[in-house]
Amino acid sequence: MKIGIEGQRLFRVKKHGMDMVALELINYLQEIDHINEYVVFVKPDEDKHCLKQTKNFKIVELTGGPYPAWEQFALPKAARAEGCDILHCTSNTAPINTKIPLIITLHDIIYMESIAIFKKGGTWYQKIGNMYRRYVVPKNIKKSKKIITVSKFERDRIKGFFGHSKDDNRLVAIYNGVSEHFRQIDDKQELARVRALYNLPDKFIFFLGNTDPKKNTPNVLKAFSDFIKTSDEKIPLLMLDFGAGYLEKILADIGHTELMQHIKLTGYIKNTDLPAIYNLCELFLYPSMRESFGIPILEAMKSGAPVITSNTSSMPEISGGNAYIVDPTKPEEITKGIHKILSDKNYRDELVQKGLKQAGKFSWRTMAEEVLELYKEVYKQTH
Repeated sequence: MKIGIEGQRLFRVKKHGMDMVALELINYLQEIDHINEYVVFVKPDEDKHCLKQTKNFKIVELTGGPYPAWEQFALPKAARAEGCDILHCTSNTAPINTKIPLIITLHDIIYMESIAIFKKGGTWYQKIGNMYRRYVVPKNIKKSKKIITVSKFERDRIKGFFGHSKDDNRLVAIYNGVSEHFRQIDDKQELARVRALYNLPDKFIFFLGNTDPKKNTPNVLKAFSDFIKTSDEKIPLLMLDFGAGYLEKILADIGHTELMQHIKLTGYIKNTDLPAIYNLCELFLYPSMRESFGIPILEAMKSGAPVITSNTSSMPEISGGNAYIVDPTKPEEITKGIHKILSDKNYRDELVQKGLKQAGKFSWRTMAEEVLELYKEVYKQTH
């Protein structure tokens, strides 16, 4: 069996959630499967060392223009030329017209629920991407032999949205894992290295968000403003991957420009440095409006950080209730959680221990084993 895997963005330096999921899948397939052949299709970029070509894993670099053109034309042509028996597209979308049996990983359908083309928030790049997904995904769902999603919540959401019967076995929930390098770190030199590299304050609250409206940045900042006003110790907020100009605009919109002096911006942080950030923070904020999974919840837990997250979508499922749970639309609940964790050491320690146990339930190896079984099932169906 020859399996093609779409990994268009894997060679880019600044990888994000779906990129890391695909990368971990490939890494663990290389460990567990030495029989079948694989072809990984990527777009040329700088980080060529993140994947290794092995005896049964071939890497093919494809040019082909922007994302939609690459996916709709270059990818199926190359997969056909390589003689792939199955094509697994890992990032929500896939070619519409390929005759190769198709498996897609459909991380979420947020873009189907609310396209947000003209709504406030988000970049035009994100909005155009959502338009493309809104057009392609329904066609992909009809054609795919198997549809992998990442939580039971999202599986049921997809079935309900597209009117699938509850016993439609094409749609399968397979949990993501949490990478082994996320751990509690005893090495003081490593912690000092990361603190110095990013010029981190002695204490900080960590918020991992971005420009996507679902990340709930305005409400997080409102909650942090209330914390600063009501706390004797003005612990700063650490934010990744935000430009100062963009942040200043959000703060102006919510009427809290004075917060800028209490916020530390680091820019992009390498995934390999994130465990130290989680270890160093006082607590981790992840009160999103909507998540299909929420890998950072588990990364933080496995690194020993107490977590504040939301009572919506998949987050109760993935956190297992082992976090401080809030209504993300109510900043006052987020503020209350921050005060609770910072002021109650016993409660904080309890969250840390429960979080460590919860994170231990998720494994990339298990995910790869379950995906491999789907490959075998689809191959038997189609050959």
